[in-house]
Amino acid sequence: MKMNIKVKINKDTTACLTGHRPKSLPWCYNEAKESCIKFKQDLEKIFEGAIKYGLSTFLTGMAEGFDMIGAEILLELRKKHNIKVIAVVPCVGQELKWKPDQQKRYKNILKRCDEVITLSDHYTSTCMNDRNKYMVDHSSICIACWNGQPSGTRNTLLYAKEKNLKIRIINPTKYFI
Repeated sequence: MKMNIKVKINKDTTACLTGHRPKSLPWCYNEAKESCIKFKQDLEKIFEGAIKYGLSTFLTGMAEGFDMIGAEILLELRKKHNIKVIAVVPCVGQELKWKPDQQKRYKNILKRCDEVITLSDHYTSTCMNDRNKYMVDHSSICIACWNGQPSGTRNTLLYAKEKNLKIRIINPTKYFI
């Protein structure tokens, strides 16, 4: 699939997001829980710090859980900061097996992003990893929600370390309330 990318990505001012799906987060899908509310407040502070540091573009892989939470916070911050939020979608139809409310949330976020980059026109066995590598390759900082366990997030962090990105990890297990 040929990508038509409109926004020029300056690696020096770009961060990518990587993190867990709801099943690996203390609140699962219940974002009204106090633990998730506190997590979102802390994440917003991390993003504010990143913006003050000079970051102006944020790449999100648009998976359920951390990716979409982060995207929503960044889209709110965009109202008061000159930042871009770019969705890097691994494949067309990524969301098709999700619950209807999550599909609706996904589509709403995509509509609000500055750009949507879709890497494949269909699912492949490597498309999720290709998405993660694309985001790391176009970033200087990786902001991660990682519980320390083996996972796709861990693999992305190892790749980010290999590529000498600065890494900021927020551990969701500290939000058990």
